[in-house]
Amino acid sequence: MAKTKISIVGPGSLGSALAVALHTRGYRIAEIVYRETAASKRKAKALARRVHSVACSLSNSKLNADVVWLCVPDRSIAAVARQLARKKKSWKGTTVLHSSGALPSDELSPLRKQGADVASLHPLMTFVPGVDQSFAGVPFAVEGDAAAIRRARQVVRDLEGTISLLPKSKKPAYHAWGAFTSPLLLALLVTSEQVAKLAGIPPKEARKRMLPIVLQTIENYVNHGPARAFSGPILRGDIRTLERHLKALTRRPVAQKVYRALAQSALQSLPAAQKKAQQHLLLKNSGNKM
Repeated sequence: MAKTKISIVGPGSLGSALAVALHTRGYRIAEIVYRETAASKRKAKALARRVHSVACSLSNSKLNADVVWLCVPDRSIAAVARQLARKKKSWKGTTVLHSSGALPSDELSPLRKQGADVASLHPLMTFVPGVDQSFAGVPFAVEGDAAAIRRARQVVRDLEGTISLLPKSKKPAYHAWGAFTSPLLLALLVTSEQVAKLAGIPPKEARKRMLPIVLQTIENYVNHGPARAFSGPILRGDIRTLERHLKALTRRPVAQKVYRALAQSALQSLPAAQKKAQQHLLLKNSGNKM
């Protein structure tokens, strides 16, 4: 039996990864819908060739698929939904999804009012240009109409991902958690590169040298839990080492603020000796109060 026919709205990193993965799993990609810009059109045409589909602008799209999946920036979801609602009077029998981790399915309310089953379906994964991302094992969070959720479950199963319900009231916190797991984690690694420069180590070399300890830390965290994975001067209560760190970081004020904030978080959540003395040191001349 033929699988669901899906239209992808937005040929960016997420839309591209989904289109390729769905095509590989036997789904028919009806359309790759692009914005009215040369760059978006170029991406859509290249993607359409890969998945044996067609590229079209929103104004020229047919939107006759079983599922229309919006892979556009959060700020554009509501506007695109309104545009789609104007294209045809009835959306009965069509499932419309958006991929925002922070916004609820209510962003698609113009389509819901016209009969569509709508849901938000967010994969907890990072997507970057030029990378064909596998969805095997990727956790998806879903909320919305019952019929849309049923269809979303089937799609995620076919992608070999996992799926769980997420109340709309929890979505902002859920998405903030996602920010900590990838973009802010990357920001921390970039900050680490800047500190490496203070030790005379250039960024490319720093990335190479950091890799073993970063990977081992994550492996320890996953396999043994945060308390057993934690090590270093905060665990030992080594006040003098912390003093030296903070002094060295005066040449990188932002990095010093990041250090203080993460160290304070560690003192709240992880085992550490001399917690009061460490808290006093971290708050000293920081401009913060506890």
